[in-house]
Amino acid sequence: MIEVGQKAPDFCLPNQDDVEICLRDLKGKWIVLYFYPRDNTPGCTTEACEFTEAAPDFSSLDAIILGVSADSTKKHRNFIEKHDLGITLLSDESTDMMQQYGVWQLKKNYGKEYMGIVRSTFIIDPEGIVRAKWDKVRVKGHVEAVKEKLAELKQA
Repeated sequence: MIEVGQKAPDFCLPNQDDVEICLRDLKGKWIVLYFYPRDNTPGCTTEACEFTEAAPDFSSLDAIILGVSADSTKKHRNFIEKHDLGITLLSDESTDMMQQYGVWQLKKNYGKEYMGIVRSTFIIDPEGIVRAKWDKVRVKGHVEAVKEKLAELKQA
């Protein structure tokens, strides 16, 4: 997994509107990049709704929020419409980006092993350096913790 202090791996992925979003185009902005397992599941919906609610706070900290899963852009559009989300969701159906960030890992559930997304969040500074990370995220209270860390990093 990418560590704090490392350069964030570059990416170019389609968002929910099939518009390509690239890290290089976001230079100069703070980025909250979060990886989640699947659209329209309870934990992922809660996390997306909480990031949407907090979006104005992140915006006032000059940060953009990007959510990433292996779901298609069409599934992302449905997810956004169904829950009135105000954040950008990127589609990494190939899992290439998730592998670069180290969040595509072997998981176990009910004795079965499979490859899947480990819920993780990274804060990337305007120069493209990872300044904070959370892995194996528990949704409750997470968005607030990310917001506090971002505010702290901006003051440093």
